[in-house]
Amino acid sequence: MEKTLKKYFLIFTLPTLIAFSFAFIIPFIQGIYLSFCEFTTVKNAEFVGLANYKLAFSEGQGFLYSLGFTTLFTLISVVSINLLAFTLALFLTRKMKGTNVYRTIFFMPNLIGGIVLGYTWQQMINAILYQFETTLVADAKYGFWGLIILMNWQMIGYMMIIYIAGLQNVPTELIEAAKIDGATSWQTLLKVKLPMVMSSVTICVFLTLSNSFKLFDQNKALTNGAPMNKTRMLALNIYDTFYGKTGYEGVGQAKAVIFFLIVAVIALGQLSLTRRREVEH
Repeated sequence: MEKTLKKYFLIFTLPTLIAFSFAFIIPFIQGIYLSFCEFTTVKNAEFVGLANYKLAFSEGQGFLYSLGFTTLFTLISVVSINLLAFTLALFLTRKMKGTNVYRTIFFMPNLIGGIVLGYTWQQMINAILYQFETTLVADAKYGFWGLIILMNWQMIGYMMIIYIAGLQNVPTELIEAAKIDGATSWQTLLKVKLPMVMSSVTICVFLTLSNSFKLFDQNKALTNGAPMNKTRMLALNIYDTFYGKTGYEGVGQAKAVIFFLIVAVIALGQLSLTRRREVEH
């Protein structure tokens, strides 16, 4: 049976490979080529070398500012989301009534679309800020922390479910042995539970990191980069470049390639780091 599967493996995977090639590989390669071109449509592309990349990093494009803003946002989001999600998971894996109800409530925000969340939180935050005679887009700090709150509210429940699954797989024998040896609750958490759920940590950090860095819908709906593009993240910067002014499509494509490389390097580095911790334990 195993020999038969190996023999016909390529035939079974061929439809998926064809679909993947047309949906991802071919457009991706074409996108890289277009990043070196000036174009308005794919058929009229004119090769211009590194001109688009040089323009992408010019001061007027705001790409480097958006990169710094996005990086800071991502760092705070990843730390806050995972700490709060893990804390909730610890509480909801204890023997208490209504845990399934709480899990459902915390998970539900993840089912709501980003645009809807952005406009909903815009109204709620502005309702509070109106009391102080200001608005969400009056100062960049309001928009920044508004995005942090929104991202936490949406992602914590999802990460919590993953942490709960990891905590429930920790052998009770290990926890009981630690208690017999005189370990405190804090020591049990750090020396037994946390090392045993490192696979869950790897998944959660990867998801929050990639989702935070690629955030677009919520940013577009909540602030749209206001005031003066000071809350404009990388994805929104690329969108505004590509669709904002005719003749800058190549620059937008160059930014998209740079964006892909940044996300790929960070994500792969994070996976390598956290997986190494899994092996050690």
